[in-house]
Amino acid sequence: MSTNAFGIDLGTSNIKIYSAADDKIMIEKNMIAVQNKKTVFAYGDSAYEMYEKAPGNIQISYPLCNGVIADIKNMETLIRFFVTDMSGGNIKPADFYIAVPTDITEVEKRAFYDLIKDANVKARKIMVVEKAVADGLGLDIDVKNSQGVLVVNVGYDTTEVSILSLGGIVLSRLIKTGGLKFDEAIRSAVRKEYGLLIGGKTAEGIKKSLAELEEAGTGAEVFGRDIVTGLPVEREIPTELVVSCLEEHFNSIIDCVKVILERTPPELGADIYRHGIYLTGGASQISHLADMLGKSTGLRVNVAERPIESVVLGLSKVLNEENYKSVAYAIEGMGK
Repeated sequence: MSTNAFGIDLGTSNIKIYSAADDKIMIEKNMIAVQNKKTVFAYGDSAYEMYEKAPGNIQISYPLCNGVIADIKNMETLIRFFVTDMSGGNIKPADFYIAVPTDITEVEKRAFYDLIKDANVKARKIMVVEKAVADGLGLDIDVKNSQGVLVVNVGYDTTEVSILSLGGIVLSRLIKTGGLKFDEAIRSAVRKEYGLLIGGKTAEGIKKSLAELEEAGTGAEVFGRDIVTGLPVEREIPTELVVSCLEEHFNSIIDCVKVILERTPPELGADIYRHGIYLTGGASQISHLADMLGKSTGLRVNVAERPIESVVLGLSKVLNEENYKSVAYAIEGMGK
């Protein structure tokens, strides 16, 4: 496709950008490090490397919180830097397609539009695509036909449960449970059982390696600070402890899925029974989540092959395939 266009999926933890000009996807941490409150010190993956290790004069933060923009100035800076990087240092006029959660207010949706407009990225037109619809496309589902599809996207801060049909969203619910809550549960359990303080990155590492550790039959080796002595120590954390502390949050997600299923019209419910649940999002890969979801609902769970990228892959289809152009729309009162 000759036209210059970008598809952007702003995740709390990762930002995913698709460039139609060279058909490439960039995934970076959605983080910025600001020195002395004014100078950008690092951004993306390099800012994440410094997270929890930086001195007091360097503030490292996520500009997004619970799926909505919390710090618009820093988010504009990040968008500008990432688009510049993907454009080889030379930003050209482009169309921007941005994925937004369904279960947010019109004001919050408008913030996504303003973000691109004010980021100095030479936006020709700004279109919005519902995140759940992009998710469905990224999972190779034809969202424009009349079959009902249940998509569960487990992100870093939030989980979005949506029923899709005919290119739109029949039902959607956003809950504030995701990868961050999983990390906090692990940190809390380790502190309670072992009197050990561990960092967020360490907890994330345990969470991601859970399946491998269970397969190997070993515990997770972690380093942290002993609460009593205040000294750095190493401990082995059994996988059973990790699984048990995560179950409460898995159950929150399962309850949300059940609430949506209870409200689903019977004909769409029949489609979902035939096709099962589609599970995607960065935090969906955690060991036991898919199994628990399947057992609790009695439905088959289809786990995405590329869960982090599913939304941005969907945006790439919207950009490249004429058939799916209609799922993107301009926000009312704002010209295309």
